[in-house]
Amino acid sequence: MPGNSQPATDYTVDELIAVCIARQVEDGELLAHGLATPLVAAGYILAKRTHAPNAVFASAIGQGIVQEWAPLGLATAEALWLGKALSHASFVTIAADLLHTYAPKEFFRPAQIDAAGNTNNLAIGRHYDRPRLRLPGSGGVPDVSVFSERLYLYVPRHSRAVFVPRVDFVSGLGHSPNRRSGHGPRYLVSDLGQFDWADGRMRLITLHPGVTVERVQAKTGFELAIAPDLHETPPPTAEDLRLLREEIDPLGVRRLETLAGAARREHLRDILSKEQQSTAQNS
Repeated sequence: MPGNSQPATDYTVDELIAVCIARQVEDGELLAHGLATPLVAAGYILAKRTHAPNAVFASAIGQGIVQEWAPLGLATAEALWLGKALSHASFVTIAADLLHTYAPKEFFRPAQIDAAGNTNNLAIGRHYDRPRLRLPGSGGVPDVSVFSERLYLYVPRHSRAVFVPRVDFVSGLGHSPNRRSGHGPRYLVSDLGQFDWADGRMRLITLHPGVTVERVQAKTGFELAIAPDLHETPPPTAEDLRLLREEIDPLGVRRLETLAGAARREHLRDILSKEQQSTAQNS
């Protein structure tokens, strides 16, 4: 699609993550995403608007298959993933039958991850019945991770609390010599860089602008492997930013995943206020 392909300089980290996600998408793929993953949705739609016009979405919102797209929202999320769906299926049918058959590419966000790519979205703490923190749950990740060849990850806020020497509980299977099928995660993007799993161990392959290897290692709870051709993450293009800011996500829903505390609450209120104003104007 024509547009300004010149590198941009005025981008934010959430925009860079969304662009990195988009670059992992190939045309014609079936792309799965979860309930509260606006960075993934923004990246998928950006890919569809640029180099992957035939991509199809499999959304956990309504368990639907969607070809069309619409600007991201919060209170209006169903208008994109539920209202435009070509078909629906129950979660049990999807996890037990369809995921194995269609093997979509999927980005998901781990609460904990170790060097081998094992992930945890169940609980923090050594005692499952008395955890320090109960997490939202793993969804279909336990079903998918044991056989999938197309697992991709993202972490909006890179820290030692996420990248740990050993996950408290394994809800997603990583790279293991005892695997009978599947591959383990292939790729991860965080707010610091991009990673792969060369030889089954997480490896730093690019650094986002202004980030050093020392900073990434200090925020990682295990020793990182470093790619011999480590380089800077290519920036978004001017057209990438125009699409994200003007068409795909003008409300900035994607930013919610990189914010925390008061800043996140303030941005959440701003999004809902703008949605309410837009709904009133269009009614």
